[in-house]
Amino acid sequence: MPVPSAAHPPASSSAPGPTPSSVPPRPSHPALPWLAALLVMIMWASSFVVIRAGGADFSPGAMSLLRSGSAAVVLLPLALLGRVRMPRSPRLWLGVIGWGVAWFAAYTIVLNAAELLIDAATAAMLVNVAPLIVAVASGLLLREGLPVRLVAGILVAFGGIALITVATSSGRVSGAGLLLGLLAALLYAGSVLAQKTLLPHVDSTSMTVVGIVAGFLACLPFAPALIGELAEASAASVVTVVYMGVFPTACAFLLWGYALTSTPAGVLSSSSLIVPGITVAMAWIVLGETPPPLAALGGLLCLVGAGSAVAPSVLAALRRPAGPVPATGSPAGRVPR
Repeated sequence: MPVPSAAHPPASSSAPGPTPSSVPPRPSHPALPWLAALLVMIMWASSFVVIRAGGADFSPGAMSLLRSGSAAVVLLPLALLGRVRMPRSPRLWLGVIGWGVAWFAAYTIVLNAAELLIDAATAAMLVNVAPLIVAVASGLLLREGLPVRLVAGILVAFGGIALITVATSSGRVSGAGLLLGLLAALLYAGSVLAQKTLLPHVDSTSMTVVGIVAGFLACLPFAPALIGELAEASAASVVTVVYMGVFPTACAFLLWGYALTSTPAGVLSSSSLIVPGITVAMAWIVLGETPPPLAALGGLLCLVGAGSAVAPSVLAALRRPAGPVPATGSPAGRVPR
């Protein structure tokens, strides 16, 4: 859950602000961050399809432990190959560890618990309040701006999510489940903003690896529950959770950190609003689940709204020359408007 400031303020009084040498280079092609974001959205959408196909035999904490553990194992070679650089100060360490615990432990446990009380469609709608929170917070606190087109696109996409929810929800609702869903949205939004402020001081690969390991360690108290549940779980459920750890967690968050390094947090986060639309399409193609007309319309609105929100930034990025950012250039992570 994340937020950078006006010119990416230092994560602590002891951490140096971005210098010309610490400003991340532009990608070799300006479309690469947006291609990375698209791959992230596809992987995140696939997790919903995989969960429905494989089912779940795990309690919230045990599922988060297996998921984060699978991600940590996949990322271990990066540490062994020296691709992980440790944070430079105690405050940066605390920031990255806190981010990892919030994203990869607290968020996943809260969301898993919410889906025990409300159906997946309602949970997805609640969680997707997060992009609006990120857009407003990054516009006001990080000075990324709050264009009318961005807000309008987010609202249109959220309307599509609401239609999908109405069409596919089982109607199972509880007050505690709604509160947990909203808490998950706040954890999501806070993590995106926190990551954005930390990225000028920690490279995205190192931050992802350290954060996932921190989330895994925070979930270790659930190890006894996981051991007992593994003995009873079906192979399909185990594969489902491991898949979520390898692809929607490890691979997706490496790509997400890379994309967030060179794009505004509010705009990038709003791109996640296409996930419900992609999920509807993937369930139709992969599982043969023909969407109700209202859900199909909602999926289309998700794509249109999110596309409208991110299109100006994508087009601006494509007009930029590739190559390193000049020392006098704009702050890291800002996309010229």
